[in-house]
Amino acid sequence: MTRLLLPLSAGILLLLLASCGCNDCGSAATDQANGTTTADISLDDLKSAMADNRVTLIDANGSVSFARFHIPGAIDFQAYQEAGTLAEALPEDKDALIVAYCSGPRCGAYRRAVSAARELGYTNVVHYSGGTSGWQAAHAED
Repeated sequence: MTRLLLPLSAGILLLLLASCGCNDCGSAATDQANGTTTADISLDDLKSAMADNRVTLIDANGSVSFARFHIPGAIDFQAYQEAGTLAEALPEDKDALIVAYCSGPRCGAYRRAVSAARELGYTNVVHYSGGTSGWQAAHAED
């Protein structure tokens, strides 16, 4: 019996560690499909941009996750994408700071939001790799 429990427990642990809470996991810096790289923004720089009202945040976690939690001020990428109105939710200035994020450092769902913003002509699109998990951890004492 214990011979069966050990491999089963190890398998469950590996699944939990590999999970990131999104459906598109992978490298947080390079899109392997086309080789493009997306710069990462630090938590401090993100907070500064938010305080100065000079950032548009795109949550790429999906609408269900967005309803449970999102970084304050973020837009729900899935909802705008499905409605075909993402361009209306983004600023007119194509050089404006756009920050896409998903659940955390191992999640790659942000890439869809980055690609969509770039396809609309935005040139200053970056990634907050901490995602919702990093944001919540940083604000746990608040």
